[in-house]
Amino acid sequence: MDVIRLLSDSIANQIAAGEVVQRPASVVKELLENSIDAGAQNIQLIVKDAGKALIQVIDDGMGMSPTDARMSFERHATSKIRESADLFNIKTMGFRGEALASIAAVAQVELKTRREEDELATIINIEGSEIKSQEFGQSPKGTNLLIKNLFFNVPARRNFLKSNPVEMKHILEEFQRMALAHPEVSFKLFHNDIEVFNLATNKLNKRITDVLDKSYRDQLAQCQADTPYLKISGYVGKPPSAKKNRGDQYFFVNKRFIKSSYLNHAVTSAFEATISEGTHPFYALFLEIDPSHIDINIHPTKTEIKFDDEKAIYAILRSAVKQAIGVYNLTPSIDFEANINLGNLALNPWNQAPRNDFRSDSNVGSFENFGRDSRPNERPNQENWQKLFDGFGENRNLEPQPVLFSSKINQIEDSVNLGKEAEVNAIQIHNRFIISQIKSGILLIDQQSAYERIFYERYLREISQQKGLSQQILFPKTVTLSTIDYTLSFEIIDMIRNIGFNVEEFGQNTYIINGVPSQFLDEDEAELFKSLIDQYKVNENNQKIDKKEALAKTLAKRNASKMQKILTKEEIGGLINQLFETAMPSVSPDGNTVMSILTLEKLAALLLN
Repeated sequence: MDVIRLLSDSIANQIAAGEVVQRPASVVKELLENSIDAGAQNIQLIVKDAGKALIQVIDDGMGMSPTDARMSFERHATSKIRESADLFNIKTMGFRGEALASIAAVAQVELKTRREEDELATIINIEGSEIKSQEFGQSPKGTNLLIKNLFFNVPARRNFLKSNPVEMKHILEEFQRMALAHPEVSFKLFHNDIEVFNLATNKLNKRITDVLDKSYRDQLAQCQADTPYLKISGYVGKPPSAKKNRGDQYFFVNKRFIKSSYLNHAVTSAFEATISEGTHPFYALFLEIDPSHIDINIHPTKTEIKFDDEKAIYAILRSAVKQAIGVYNLTPSIDFEANINLGNLALNPWNQAPRNDFRSDSNVGSFENFGRDSRPNERPNQENWQKLFDGFGENRNLEPQPVLFSSKINQIEDSVNLGKEAEVNAIQIHNRFIISQIKSGILLIDQQSAYERIFYERYLREISQQKGLSQQILFPKTVTLSTIDYTLSFEIIDMIRNIGFNVEEFGQNTYIINGVPSQFLDEDEAELFKSLIDQYKVNENNQKIDKKEALAKTLAKRNASKMQKILTKEEIGGLINQLFETAMPSVSPDGNTVMSILTLEKLAALLLN
């Protein structure tokens, strides 16, 4: 029997939807692009339950005729493409004719659309690719699309969606990209009947501060370049505005948002020697190029494109950003050659700027009585703790041996008080290492890594058991977050409170901090709070990282960084004892070695050599 058969339209559309509609944000992107292509000047986005229950886009664009409205839900039905050559002359956002067909395959859809010349609007209802009704009715000029109960007929796909804060974060990202790309269009966004954005038409610099961060207001450097091949416009952030996360970085090619690690390298290399290591500059840059020089049809989401001369783009972009920085006396000014031989670019050389270090000195606070105050009041009296190290001396390898504890350590009753006798001979060197004599040689402990392990397990317990102690601050601190950061904060705010932060919601995108864990009293409370959100953003897409562990690790590293200081004898003893009370004393939360054994043989070999 023959086994190959054609798929039904509904199944084919669901398969296509798997590429086009990955999550609610995918729907938002496609519908907003359609509104822009329709020439809309005013666009409203309304979502409920982070788009799972409702995504509605209302625009005042040109609308559609009754026939076009019906055809728009057919696969590969498009007004943009007539022949293959048109693929290389695309100036619109949508063009494949997949979006509405894919969306209608996995949702309940209602379309209302009317052209200016039509008296009545066309109203179409579709469920899972099946047209339920098509009729005429009243509606303003433009298009009103309601997408309800996304993935209602594909429950397995719905189960893969993330929590509402995470899904809303992705919706906000798509909305912000579209709003930045089109400052000449007004946008509104409502979530669960609450107005999140109300953006009037404006200049790009004002749109940037309204959409992203008010603090960028005085930190924008205009970036421009004009060559026969490429035009560049937009803004880069002055170096002091660089952040530890990569969030606020935007490329638009012919007003289409794209992602490109290659072009990102061009920008970041232009900032070389002006920003601190580990920080990332802001940029919102618009590249205008003849569509014949690019291919945008290489990825389902159209966020990746190909250039026919990437090296030329790289060189022009890097030069333009360097010039923007130079204008603000952050690096020497440069001559920008507009008349470039694109086959073999010869850009004027510029002097390397002297390194400006924008790192701010952190206030290193004391952590007095660490070891003494936090030890248990009662401990069993155990003997022969040295037995744990028996056998290390038999290893003839001349390299220091890391201390690796297998499950056997859990079988040794006296391991809890292992460090007690090590206190007797323990000393600190260079505010960095602790060394102590043991039976087989010398035990070497990395001080900061040891503190990281201790703090990590403490914070992990506090997050899980809600036992973090809060120290009230004299003057409550207000912290305002970006819309995306505020939305994401609901994912981890309970955990942050569990470790000792006393924070309350205080208006739109704002928290008020009344208390912090006592060990962070010497820090800027607002910056500390923001850093926790930033770190969560870094880890958010990593499926292997548990949220609780990531938060505990962030706090542990931050607190341990303050512990590279002179320790008292009691603090050294407390460090050793608490380290050996942890579940994995030999390994830091990042997997680095905390302690090693320098055997007697190794010490003898050093002298013999």
